[in-house]
Amino acid sequence: MVELQGPPDRPEHLIILSSVCGSSAHVLGIQSEAKTRFEVMRIAQVAPLYESIPPRLYGGTERVVSWLTEELVRLGHDVTLFASGDSVTNARLVPACSRALRLDPQCKDPFAHHVLMLEKVFAEVANFDFVHFHTDYFHFPLSRRQDVPCLTTLHGRLDLPDLVPVYQTFREQPLVSISDSQRIPLPWANWQGTVRHGMPRQSLTFSHGDGKYLAFLGRVSPEKGVDEAIDIARRSGMPLKIAAKIDQADRAYFEQQIRPLLNCGGVEFIGEISNDEKNSFLGDAAALLFPICWPEPFGIVMIEALACGTPVIAYNRGSVPEIMVDGVTGYVVDDSAGAIDAVKRLREIDREVCRRHFDRHFSVERMAQEYVTIYKRLVRGEALPLTLDDGVPSWTDLVSPNTTT
Repeated sequence: MVELQGPPDRPEHLIILSSVCGSSAHVLGIQSEAKTRFEVMRIAQVAPLYESIPPRLYGGTERVVSWLTEELVRLGHDVTLFASGDSVTNARLVPACSRALRLDPQCKDPFAHHVLMLEKVFAEVANFDFVHFHTDYFHFPLSRRQDVPCLTTLHGRLDLPDLVPVYQTFREQPLVSISDSQRIPLPWANWQGTVRHGMPRQSLTFSHGDGKYLAFLGRVSPEKGVDEAIDIARRSGMPLKIAAKIDQADRAYFEQQIRPLLNCGGVEFIGEISNDEKNSFLGDAAALLFPICWPEPFGIVMIEALACGTPVIAYNRGSVPEIMVDGVTGYVVDDSAGAIDAVKRLREIDREVCRRHFDRHFSVERMAQEYVTIYKRLVRGEALPLTLDDGVPSWTDLVSPNTTT
């Protein structure tokens, strides 16, 4: 007979109270050890180095990595984070550079820092049960040559012809999509699941939208549709506040296409804002405008708005229909005319329902649990099988090759 004292998943707490068959005790010890291995894992999270973890200002992928890392630590896993040295985490931090590269004026070649980070990851890969990459495909030649299970979450767009030979060559690499729509250009890749982003419930709080303005939050770039947002607000007769970063690659676009539009009345360009400023910016808004003109893999700003109780008016592209419920959490429209009509119907949206939709579908607890389920399956060697059909990618007419979210 065997009794357990303390947590039953810890083999050192197995107390043999009477004689048992040696083989039975051995089997019980193996089962308990296996249970520990799968329930408490040594996990490496490998982040991009462009922003800190979490980012000081804008940064979609890096913010998701932060949310996931902290939740895995809270669940009791032994987590190591490879990221920039100015990151803040409860995990063990292995700095790959001193500070986030986008804000480092000394950084001229960001890829050099990512190569050095990969060397650090694989120098100690034997210390992990699992490695989770958020750095696109850069690690594929290394991860295919060792035995520790690896997973790659793809955070960017996949409808670029240059990507096809990469994912065909490294077709065995396990991938996770952040929306089902993201997979469409590469349906034959080694998809192990779709895990939509989730954020801590307490990070943003419910507000009543007393500001009576429309909000735009994100990047100033052609695919994000800030020009569309300005047009929608102007024709709706509502003020618009724009909180957005301008990457160097988009500086000319801003100066030539967007700055002239800021002269019309009722448009306020705020620039980048921190996470602490988001609650009032989004929560006070009557609605968030999300007039994208590209297949957005996952618009984090949509779930941030819903967390504040703020409805979203979004163009029907990319992941939008997977996140939004038309007529319930806002409106999914086809064009500016539909968006203008949606502005007139904002009173029909219950802001408390928007918050409940966030709580139910986009919490960090749900996201982390879905990832852990995939981790355990891959550690057990139970990867989902590859599809047999290579498929034929169908390309969208793109307005910008920018691959970030």
